[in-house]
Amino acid sequence: MPNAKSSQPPSHTIKSILLLDDDIDLAYTLKHLLETHNFVVTTVPNGVEGLREIMSFDFDLIMCDMMMPRMPGDMFYFAVERTKPHLCPRFIFITGYPDKPEVVNFLGGLPEAVVLTKPIAQDDLIRTISFVLKRNGSL
Repeated sequence: MPNAKSSQPPSHTIKSILLLDDDIDLAYTLKHLLETHNFVVTTVPNGVEGLREIMSFDFDLIMCDMMMPRMPGDMFYFAVERTKPHLCPRFIFITGYPDKPEVVNFLGGLPEAVVLTKPIAQDDLIRTISFVLKRNGSL
């Protein structure tokens, strides 16, 4: 179960988000913002810890930075694809390097990939989360 609770009463069923980002300040900011929108957010700094979390809980949404130490976003996605493939449509990829060849190659191989580029505007973030939740029948 996610380790964070929302401080506001939900207007709908509470949705859980796993947020993977090695930028601690950004992760904290996004977590706080998402909690004000009644999401329960679990943050981890890399894909290795992300795998531990998904093995014990099926999150409604996975926000995954592409460039992280120990296990970058593409390797994390491939590990999820092998262990819990039903979670793959729940990904939103985050990158500050949208033109980096390995990012372009990976995302180009996922035609349904949803990507946010850093810096992330609050409206874009909430709109993108709603889109992915609706697409997956979670809203």
